[in-house]
Amino acid sequence: MFRRLAAAVSAALAFLVFFPSAHAGLLLDLSSRVIISVRDQKLMLLQNGAQVATYPVSTSRFGLGDNWGRMTTPLGFLQVAQKIGDHAPVGAVFHNRCWTGEILSPNTPGRDPVITRIIWLRGLEMQNAHAFSRCIYIHGTPEEKVIGRPASYGCIRMKSNDITALYNQLGLGALVQIVQGRLPKVPKARPMPSSDALMVKEDKTKSQDQLGSKSVSVSLTVEQMRMAGALAAERQKNQAQQARMEQTSTTRGSTPHPRDKALPVLNKGAATVQNNPRA
Repeated sequence: MFRRLAAAVSAALAFLVFFPSAHAGLLLDLSSRVIISVRDQKLMLLQNGAQVATYPVSTSRFGLGDNWGRMTTPLGFLQVAQKIGDHAPVGAVFHNRCWTGEILSPNTPGRDPVITRIIWLRGLEMQNAHAFSRCIYIHGTPEEKVIGRPASYGCIRMKSNDITALYNQLGLGALVQIVQGRLPKVPKARPMPSSDALMVKEDKTKSQDQLGSKSVSVSLTVEQMRMAGALAAERQKNQAQQARMEQTSTTRGSTPHPRDKALPVLNKGAATVQNNPRA
């Protein structure tokens, strides 16, 4: 698949070298790509190599080719040259790529104009070199009941809602490949998380952070309690040792009791009172 894409890019560049007027200052945009299968009557949109969406389409009822005067669908690699209908309502009728002011509902009886959006293609190979001049489009059609089988006059037809979605995701210069066989098997792109999911994830992260901060504060408090308990135990131990020492000193009579140190002060006061002549 990647080899075919590289070959297509090389062919496109070679075509632009030999036919510079067809380039018209438009560069290839390889971030988005479209593959259209004539056999499956389906269109696959790829972005950055992954499948984004698949839509039913209708190619020409008159077969394949790029000859003048034939209403056939060209094969090969093409490029999005112009996009028309940015602000037109769904069902807007176009004539010569201009909105007529009319709006059609799907499957309006007796009507088969180009509607809603126009993606104008330019061929990048010799086998589809006339595509732009032949006005080969990807466009909306009111004939939605026949989408899924060949029914067009050379263009690629889509339902209005589908062409609107494709139009919004496909840029100018994007590569369009029309193949006769089936669509390739391409891995689907991973869906982007919704804004609600992102908010839930953010709230969950904040909650975890808050829980983490609470657990830290709790662990600090426990540590402080342990230290306080250790200090209290050490204090009690020292008090018990001091009490034992006091008891030993009292028993032996070698060391005065700590309370005895305060007795001289009281005795001195008593002597002073006794010597007072006013007593």
